[in-house]
Amino acid sequence: MNRLEEKYQKEVLPKLKEQLGIVNVHAVPRIQKIVVNAGLGKSIQDSDFVEAAVSVLSRITGQQPVKTLAKKSISNFKIRKGMVVGAKVTLRGERMYAFLDKLINVALPRVRDFRGIPRTGFDGKGNYSLGFNEHIVFPEIASDEIEKIVGMEINVVTSAQNDEHGRALLTLIGFPFEKEEPKESKKR
Repeated sequence: MNRLEEKYQKEVLPKLKEQLGIVNVHAVPRIQKIVVNAGLGKSIQDSDFVEAAVSVLSRITGQQPVKTLAKKSISNFKIRKGMVVGAKVTLRGERMYAFLDKLINVALPRVRDFRGIPRTGFDGKGNYSLGFNEHIVFPEIASDEIEKIVGMEINVVTSAQNDEHGRALLTLIGFPFEKEEPKESKKR
């Protein structure tokens, strides 16, 4: 069992039950999956970008990504139906907890001028989205071997019913959210 999964079972689950007032253990919010997505818009001009992005995603997640194809042609973006426009990896179970542990404890602290992740990434149903402009914050990527910079989006899908429950779950797991600014009253 992964260290983060063990933390969820032993520490987070009882605290969430108490904090949210939930009696049934199966109704307590949990993380269902993590989807790591990279858009490959640059692949239109550079055909090597697709292979570089797929290699980066597979090294970061430990799982082979699926290439996503364009469903229809869009002439303004020079996209033809069937072109590779992205790559994604869906993580569940042991790999999901290992990736989440690495994200929280290694990758996020390596972000330049890091003050916490924004609280605005929730979608209204307890799921959280986070974007990275550069993939170099992950420890699997050596800085001297970087050829192309790949941006990515990480979606954490939870079983929470609303943002409040999702935020409580992710905070107890260890997500470093930004500190809330005290709201100042306007003085005139």
